[in-house]
Amino acid sequence: MVVKQYPEFITVTANDWLPVLSRDSDKRIVLDSLQFLVSAQRIKVTAFVLMDTHFHLIWQVFGDHNREDVQRDFLRFTSQQILKQLRNEKSELLPKLEVNAKDRKYQVWQRNSLGIELRSAKVFLQKLEYIHHNPVKASLCKLPEDYQYSSARFYELNINDWDFLIHYED
Repeated sequence: MVVKQYPEFITVTANDWLPVLSRDSDKRIVLDSLQFLVSAQRIKVTAFVLMDTHFHLIWQVFGDHNREDVQRDFLRFTSQQILKQLRNEKSELLPKLEVNAKDRKYQVWQRNSLGIELRSAKVFLQKLEYIHHNPVKASLCKLPEDYQYSSARFYELNINDWDFLIHYED
């Protein structure tokens, strides 16, 4: 697999910081989408954490795939699936996501997600640590490896709960 781009740290935040990923089924949408992109050999994922209102990733786009296109498709698909789930459940969250913009009625993710190319090992490791300590900082757990929706267990305990995850040294 040809990698032509640097790994990138991205942060994706729910519109108005709403808890669109508060349930396991919501998080599963993002995880399944990452699995699909890895299986399709469009990306590799070396770290992640899913919080209720946002998530962080370190990923790298492969070959001829354009990072902006991959990210756009990923965010579009996950938002469509989350909205579908919210509609089916008649969730109270759905009206809060209404924006009635020219091109959409609802908006799940804030526009212009933060993306930082990781051009040095030092910055890469800083972002990796930041990702893994996010749930600790939010008082969701005492140790990073205790949080289920993160790559911390992989790095701290060598337990890979996620088929799409690959160690950054590989």
